[in-house]
Amino acid sequence: MGFKKHLSSLKSYEAGKPIELVIRDYGIRQKDIIKLASNENPLGTSKKVIKAIKKEAKNSYRYPDDSMFELKKSLAKKYKVDSKNIIIGQGSDQIIELLVQATCGSEDKILTSSLTFAMYEIYASHNQAKVLKTKDGVHNADQFIEIYQKSKPNLVFLCIPNNPLGDCLDRSEVYRILDSISSDTIVALDCAYGEFAAYKDKNKEIKPKEIIKKYKNCIYLGTFSKLYGLGGLRIGYGIADSNFIEMLSKLRAPFNITNLSLKAAIIALEDSTFLKNSLKNNFKEMKVYEDFAKSKNIDFIESYTNFITFMLPKSIDSSSLCEYLLKQGVIIRDLKSYGINAIRITIGLREQNKTTIKLIDKYLKR
Repeated sequence: MGFKKHLSSLKSYEAGKPIELVIRDYGIRQKDIIKLASNENPLGTSKKVIKAIKKEAKNSYRYPDDSMFELKKSLAKKYKVDSKNIIIGQGSDQIIELLVQATCGSEDKILTSSLTFAMYEIYASHNQAKVLKTKDGVHNADQFIEIYQKSKPNLVFLCIPNNPLGDCLDRSEVYRILDSISSDTIVALDCAYGEFAAYKDKNKEIKPKEIIKKYKNCIYLGTFSKLYGLGGLRIGYGIADSNFIEMLSKLRAPFNITNLSLKAAIIALEDSTFLKNSLKNNFKEMKVYEDFAKSKNIDFIESYTNFITFMLPKSIDSSSLCEYLLKQGVIIRDLKSYGINAIRITIGLREQNKTTIKLIDKYLKR
């Protein structure tokens, strides 16, 4: 067939195992399954959002407003920017894809951390761009600056905070990297978990208004999939200089966001009580995992996200542990595919976390 030759060697993104798979393969009832693999909000979706979606459903026969005026207006108000500084995508993933399409070909390069969101490398591979990586998995400002100055990539991805590890650079370190990069290189600050970092430590907070004023070559990426509990509606956004947004928008397909997604995102921004409760639960429950890891002498990375990563010793195989939990109806993320013996656990509700920790402890005692 007439596909491009390089497609045969490309990797596909490995998503977290769905609940349906566990029901089908292990015969476990849906109500007995605990999914802590995809960094979804354990509180679910705001009741106000659900009500709005039901009301909006009657308009499903109509095409959505392709200008996305109301959502851009709401985001502009939240971040104190202009609507022309905003682009909306099917999750922030779509905007990442547009960025790579707009900047990279077979002669170009991108720069990432060695352990970070896999889609950066996958999209780069789609466009046959070369991927440069830092030595450390966690973000290291000195290493980013050194590789950039040596190799001058076209596109740099900073995952702030970093998925799948959970580490997060201070804002001052992010600015130090940006100050070292020339204006003809595009930089993406992927802040999908930015709200969690800002809640835990104000020194980690990235403010889009400051970014786009000082760095015309930089875009801030956000999503409604994590804190806002809208992973199933696939909606994200980018904030950048208006000229940057204008160029990127040329690649956006028309009507890429549904009516339901637009309405849900607008209402989600307004429900501050739901957001506060989500953040409070996250960091209260994260401490339970931290305390457990310390009691078992298991290393973990301090997390500024809604998940925690356990770096396992050689005596504990991450894949075997994940398979054991899966058979008990608990889905977590095995990071063996990233080349490390580690697991990533989404922070859940109290009973979910207690059950998960109890089962991990049981496995360790075997």
